[in-house]
Amino acid sequence: MNRSPYDIDLDRNPANHQPLTPLGFLERSAAVFPDRVAIVHGPLRRTYREFYERARRLASALARQGVGRGDTVTVMLANTPAMLECHYGVPMTGGVLNTLNTRLDAPILAFGLDHAETKVVIVDREFSGVMKEALALAKARPLVIDYDDHEYDGPGERIGEIDYEACVASGDPAFAWKTPGDEWDAIALNYTSGTTGDPKGVVYHHRGAALLAMGNLLTGNLGRHPVYLWTLPMFHCNGWCFPWSIVLAAGVQVCLRQVRAARMFDLIATEKVTHLCGAPIVMSTLLNAPASDKKPLPHRVEFFTAAAPPPEAVLAAMKEAGFNVTHLYGLTEVYGPAVVNEWHEAWNDLPLAEQAARKSRQGVRYPVLEGLDVMDPGTMRSTPPDGETLGEVMFRGNVVMKGYLKNKKATDAAFAGGWFHSGDLGVKHPDGYVQLKDRSKDIIISGGENISSIEVEDALYKHPAVQAAAVVAKADDRWGETPCAFVELRPGKKASAEELIDWCRGHLARFKCPKHVVFVELPKTSTGKIQKFRLRDMTRDVT
Repeated sequence: MNRSPYDIDLDRNPANHQPLTPLGFLERSAAVFPDRVAIVHGPLRRTYREFYERARRLASALARQGVGRGDTVTVMLANTPAMLECHYGVPMTGGVLNTLNTRLDAPILAFGLDHAETKVVIVDREFSGVMKEALALAKARPLVIDYDDHEYDGPGERIGEIDYEACVASGDPAFAWKTPGDEWDAIALNYTSGTTGDPKGVVYHHRGAALLAMGNLLTGNLGRHPVYLWTLPMFHCNGWCFPWSIVLAAGVQVCLRQVRAARMFDLIATEKVTHLCGAPIVMSTLLNAPASDKKPLPHRVEFFTAAAPPPEAVLAAMKEAGFNVTHLYGLTEVYGPAVVNEWHEAWNDLPLAEQAARKSRQGVRYPVLEGLDVMDPGTMRSTPPDGETLGEVMFRGNVVMKGYLKNKKATDAAFAGGWFHSGDLGVKHPDGYVQLKDRSKDIIISGGENISSIEVEDALYKHPAVQAAAVVAKADDRWGETPCAFVELRPGKKASAEELIDWCRGHLARFKCPKHVVFVELPKTSTGKIQKFRLRDMTRDVT
């Protein structure tokens, strides 16, 4: 092999090569802007100096409990300062942060605790009931730390051996954390909703987290010192990596436990919020708020959404209300959003119908994503950019997951041919913009949460009166999509829609339950397969 002269005596060494990681973002902001406010939570205001010190204390305390490289720290937290501290304190030990969806039920949570081999659990008192049940079902026996948020005054017991504040106080504020030895080291673990079988554990590495955080800054035009309101759950893809992005920009992170219109408008006005992210439900909450809850915005506020493209009427209403909406697209496996509908100023002069058509597209790759394409999964060839030929949306680059934890078969299938297979079907337009047309896994995205149609169908099939069931997404102005169930009853059996919905509530997390049940003879192919595309068309007439 011929060596280039640029390879001779020019080797990597600590002076010219360091692993990429978002952990240094906090160290820098604390050094450069120690007295700037970093976190706001009700009356609480913490500076970057305090934020960094508490993250180091947390890391120190966890290290004393034996947490080290590759150990999982699982957290069941709302959008609170503790969740932000965990995004730094946990990986400062070399450990891996596993943020739990607070809407899941105990059996699924127990599976995750065991699969991740959780060593420590940090749980908000609001979620102590379901976590207590999950711990009883799990084989894992982690150390449990209670977090009591001053903004929460509802029910919930303490189930842990130590209080979070006492844990932090016991740590060393000068804890000598180290950057990872390899940027390929895991930084976070996020479980998918489980389209078939058990959920899959998506592993993020330090390199990808750092790059996606930078990509958010570029794509979202966050600038210096943004003020970010936490309406997106931080447990979802690590808040799309914004816990790291905002710190890199030395901005303010305004915490919010619950998405309520009056509180959002109040915080936007008083804290002068510049950016927020959310599913269609957040837009709906803002737009449909009573006049008494609304307050004038301090300036135009940037709003990023990543579910189904917002209808033109919603976009117009958001613009009139003072929000500029940017449509993003991604998956858990690509650290959240990795595709953006980049808007061209020239498009503002197009007729409204043509503007709406362009806004319905998912868009183009983030600056930090190396490859985005629509391909034939059989031949791995790109589909023609004609806006008509259907293919699978695929990703390639440094912001693609490390893989699925302890699941080589699924990892190999996801990366077949050297691309990440999203499972989403779409087309590519002549200008290169990608547009989704269907979801090959029949995932329903409701309020930003993924719901498996198969899981809902399984619950319906357990009802003694149900002979056959099929669940599809129905468009919803508030949630984006909701599950709609089409059911065939057994001969001689009876059941009402309300009865079946109540039945599902006894078997599923509430947000997964169908909002509508329609009794029909299910349309089938000649081989007996249910034709879900026909059912999707039928949802338009369901009220």
